[in-house]
Amino acid sequence: MKRAETRAVKAGSVTIGGGAPVVVQSMAATKTQNVEATIDQVRMIHEAGAGLVRVAVDSRKDVECLGQVREAVPEANFVVDLQESYRLVTQVAPHVDKVRYNPGHLYHHEKDKPVQEKVAFIAETAGAHDCAIRVGVNCGSVDPAMDEKFEGADEPGLEGVTAMVESALEHAQMLDDIGFTRYVVSMKDSDPRKVIAGNKRFAEARPEIPLHLGVTEAGMPPEGVIKTRIAFEQLLSQGVGDTIRVSLTLPFAEKWREVEAGKSILDDIEAGRFRSVPEFLDGGLNIISCPSCSRVENEAFIELAQDVKEMTTYAKEHDITIAVMGCRVNGPGETDDADLGLWCAPTFVNLKRGEEELGAYPYDEVLGRLKVELDALIAEKAGA
Repeated sequence: MKRAETRAVKAGSVTIGGGAPVVVQSMAATKTQNVEATIDQVRMIHEAGAGLVRVAVDSRKDVECLGQVREAVPEANFVVDLQESYRLVTQVAPHVDKVRYNPGHLYHHEKDKPVQEKVAFIAETAGAHDCAIRVGVNCGSVDPAMDEKFEGADEPGLEGVTAMVESALEHAQMLDDIGFTRYVVSMKDSDPRKVIAGNKRFAEARPEIPLHLGVTEAGMPPEGVIKTRIAFEQLLSQGVGDTIRVSLTLPFAEKWREVEAGKSILDDIEAGRFRSVPEFLDGGLNIISCPSCSRVENEAFIELAQDVKEMTTYAKEHDITIAVMGCRVNGPGETDDADLGLWCAPTFVNLKRGEEELGAYPYDEVLGRLKVELDALIAEKAGA
């Protein structure tokens, strides 16, 4: 497989970039405070072949439990996402091999403090605890100032790509300026075309920086695997990409399938086996759903996503996007760009049409209301 000459970044026992084999990653879906279940999940993902396993940490109690999980599965390499509290790095860094921060989330906390100071704090703490960093930019949660600055900069269909790339470049420079080079960058979206465009553009500007590839909220198999494959084939075949994550909506016990899908895609690319782009990605119904992870507040989300897929088969010829999101972290923002969106709370589902809130419905009632809205949207498009 063609590989770009990126610098090597060590994360635990694996090396990302520098000509090393592409590292497959995944994420534990269990609640971290359910220690035994999380231990089983981390071990399962690691044994499936994941070089890095991400675990969710949102509280001090989660940190305590993370330490127990790490002790039980020392052979795995651990990653934690700092979410919206960058100071969490001081608590998690002693237990992990890599931390991820989202530049778009840094403005939430201590808004009067310069972003450069926050990045320096993360880097200094990571360095002190022998941790690598991932600068993880998502098209749906770019820093508002960057989003505003580059509004209108992209051609139709690639909206937001320039803001995403420029945010990644800015943070890479911040880390370089303080002498921290043990980092990788990711730029993700649910649309594989944006993932391809963004990563190619970044790789041209900073070819030495290792890239983590992924299509966020890819959805359920097989469509979610196909969307991801399209992006990976276009990028990895050109030498772009050093570590990958396949994000699928799966029952918790089947999270190993993300690793299996990633390894299968890598094997096919290595052997020169490529698949054509399915027609549905160039038009027709598009269902996106986030990967089943520990932030999911009700496991009924997974069944709901499957039910949405089955219920909407009659609309497969229509150019409509439906987003099904499992938590309040990504749900509100990530559904804004969909024609119809559902984001799931513990006991109800919020239904949206674009950015408009339509109401909150019980899990056993929301499917019927979604169909009403879908039929209305189809009728409107037919009459336009």
